[in-house]
Amino acid sequence: MSAKTTPEQPLPVRTVLQMVGGWIGKLGTIWVEGQITELTARGGTVFLTLRDPVANMSARVTCPRGVYEATVPRPVDGARVVMNLKPDFWVNRGSFAFTALEMRPVGVGELLARLERLRQVLAAEGLFSADRKRRLPFLPGTIGLICGRDSAAERDVLENARRRWPAVRFTVEQAAVQGPYAVGEVTEALRRLDADPDVEVIVIARGGGSMEDLLPFSDEALVRAVSACRTPVVSAIGHEQDSPLLDLVADVRASTPTDAAKKIVPDVGEQLTLIRQLRDRGRRVAGGWLEREMAWLTAVRSRPSLADPVREIERRAEQAEQLRDRARRALTGSLDRAEDSLHHLRARLVALSPAATLERGYAIVQRPSGEVVRRAAEVAPGDGLTLRFPDDRVAVRSEEPAT
Repeated sequence: MSAKTTPEQPLPVRTVLQMVGGWIGKLGTIWVEGQITELTARGGTVFLTLRDPVANMSARVTCPRGVYEATVPRPVDGARVVMNLKPDFWVNRGSFAFTALEMRPVGVGELLARLERLRQVLAAEGLFSADRKRRLPFLPGTIGLICGRDSAAERDVLENARRRWPAVRFTVEQAAVQGPYAVGEVTEALRRLDADPDVEVIVIARGGGSMEDLLPFSDEALVRAVSACRTPVVSAIGHEQDSPLLDLVADVRASTPTDAAKKIVPDVGEQLTLIRQLRDRGRRVAGGWLEREMAWLTAVRSRPSLADPVREIERRAEQAEQLRDRARRALTGSLDRAEDSLHHLRARLVALSPAATLERGYAIVQRPSGEVVRRAAEVAPGDGLTLRFPDDRVAVRSEEPAT
């Protein structure tokens, strides 16, 4: 409960510090996990800083030498530990620190178990899904590289990439790649490169090391930062047998920094060879097509109609002449047969005509209208008639027959 104070009734410093010490003393002991840095020993006390592996926060810890030496294996700078701490506030100096009552190193088996639990949680969220992984551009304009300061990983990536494609461009962000500052620095470098519109691929590279050295690349905060990147990320951490969680969330996993260089840029020699092969293949295809077309053209040109077009015209003219003669003969024959038939028909008509009948001694009786009288019953008494002879005709009138 805060004390009631006014400008007229302030508390002295000693009272305030005693109150703070009383509040802190009520916290009791607590188990805390962190990473040891700035480890020094003076006399019977070991001084160290216990740093949070994710956030940029730390606390001072004093550890009796006996507690420190009783820890097996004895922790060193960078080691992960679990400590039973008691908060202390020194009223005379107004300073705060923890006192270590017990220290336990975090073993490899426990670390692996924690990493496996984290992997399952992130996998359940879909961060490692193949559907969210993006393909790398064939030839990126600028490549972002996150690596240690003056590290062999940086040289491997730069030299091998430039050997494969000399014109490749890099934006290098150097950061701590192990220790308590690694997660924060790598994450910040990743943020800067992802915000650069010219960077089309980001490579996070580090050489080999122990599992503890590679722990920052399995940190949840860094894994989530990579998952949120809009730029494709290539993970090139350690050797082929190393597999931090960063490998699972990255868009492409490279077994080594050298392998990363092979994945991010094509080999100019291989591309030139491919171009030559495609060009040769194109030549063969075009050449084969031209040969087939030339063979077809030669075959067409060798045909009689094209080899001697005048001869073909003459042949067609001869055929036309023959057909014309044949038609003329057929038509003449038809006309001759028709003329013969006409003569025969005319002769028959002449033989059957009235004139021919008169020549044989007969006469034809006609009315004045020219109608032929065929029976006597058709004639009435007093009808005027004409008797027609071969060379003359006589007009007569009919009479009633005598009884």
